[in-house]
Amino acid sequence: MESILIVDDDILICETLRFTLKDKYVIFTAKNIEDALYIYNTNNIQLVITDLKLGQESGMDLYKKIKYLDPKNVVILMTAYGSTELVIKAIKDGVFYYINKPIDLHQLELIIEQGIKFKNLYKEIEYLNNQLSAKYSDFGIIADSHAMKKVINTIEKVKNINSTILLTGESGTGKTMLAKYIHYHGNRRTKHFGVINCAAIPSNLLESELFGYKKGAFTGALKDKPGMIELANGGTFLFDEIGELDLALQTKLLRVIQEKEVFPIGGSQPKKIDIRIIAATNRNLVDLINEGKFREDLYYRLNVINIHVPPLRERKEEIFKLVELFITRYSTLLDKKIDLISNDFCKTLLDYSFPGNIRELENIIERAVALSTDGVLDTIDIENNILSYESIENSKPSKLIPIFLGESLINAEKKIILETLKQCSYNKSEAAKILGITERTIRNKLKTYKSDLIID
Repeated sequence: MESILIVDDDILICETLRFTLKDKYVIFTAKNIEDALYIYNTNNIQLVITDLKLGQESGMDLYKKIKYLDPKNVVILMTAYGSTELVIKAIKDGVFYYINKPIDLHQLELIIEQGIKFKNLYKEIEYLNNQLSAKYSDFGIIADSHAMKKVINTIEKVKNINSTILLTGESGTGKTMLAKYIHYHGNRRTKHFGVINCAAIPSNLLESELFGYKKGAFTGALKDKPGMIELANGGTFLFDEIGELDLALQTKLLRVIQEKEVFPIGGSQPKKIDIRIIAATNRNLVDLINEGKFREDLYYRLNVINIHVPPLRERKEEIFKLVELFITRYSTLLDKKIDLISNDFCKTLLDYSFPGNIRELENIIERAVALSTDGVLDTIDIENNILSYESIENSKPSKLIPIFLGESLINAEKKIILETLKQCSYNKSEAAKILGITERTIRNKLKTYKSDLIID
């Protein structure tokens, strides 16, 4: 049976309510806030009924203390001094129900039943959330923040449908993990999950990797080779860094989505396929469309379900669970035992902005575990990583570049890239970090500019 606490300085009312409810519930009574809190803290109380006037004390004070201890608990107020203003304020503050004296016992029983149902619903939701969190944590995904819960809610709705999904967000936020989760918990889970990073493979090789080729299609094509898209037939295919895909290949991908077929290089007949496509990017595709670097029709085909993955700095309540996850992972992989995490270690992580997001946090924890010698993680184990990044941030060039009203975007872009390279002593990797683009993009831009600069 559920336990109910009745609080009233009138002993007769307490005993009357006890007698009325004792067959359905376990009843506790108290005549003041001190006794009520003692009973509440030492017993599993599901619902509280309190008088608004408790001698010189207020039932609303008791309500606030109970809600501090358990925000999900149900509190019913009763009073002989009811007023519309008081009712409105109590309900706004979160009181479940408000009943006037003299008490209508039948009405009170109905209100209690609804309150218990409400409490049980909260418990069920909490249980399901915990189950969902556990399921996602298997993929290294933590979803305790409001922002990530919205992401999870959307994924649960779409994981079993065939619409294309566009995952957007900064590098290192976990887009690939989410794509894997969608596949392995959706109705295509028994089929292949294919993935390719569009920025990692040169365009001339990428086409044959994606679409395959027929024997004799080019020198070295000694036999037919199916492409990665065909191999994923029936399953899911992730195009990571889709913003880096060459325009010619974007046209071929558009055909895959529209016609559900692939044309191998050198082939005369298309091959029918059935795949679910997920694309991921840290770029603004609308900006790329305006620059003529991304097909607008492909964007709309990909952006049927848009899921934006928030950066770690917007979900800091998840940092410690991620830290726990990574410590468990790397203490096992590196055969290290971590017994203690210092408060300064935690504070340093909370104060840091994590420009590299979850990937950066994972690298920091791996390094800290690897270098730990006494089983304790302290600030000294991570500050070198964080301070080195902050020194890079502080050393970013602040020189102004003259860009004039009416100047073309191409010219402005060229000035920015070349000047940044110059400031970085022509180190493409460093320039790419500062500009927030890939090193490959810088190489492609330099070819476009036909620059005669010597780049290391």
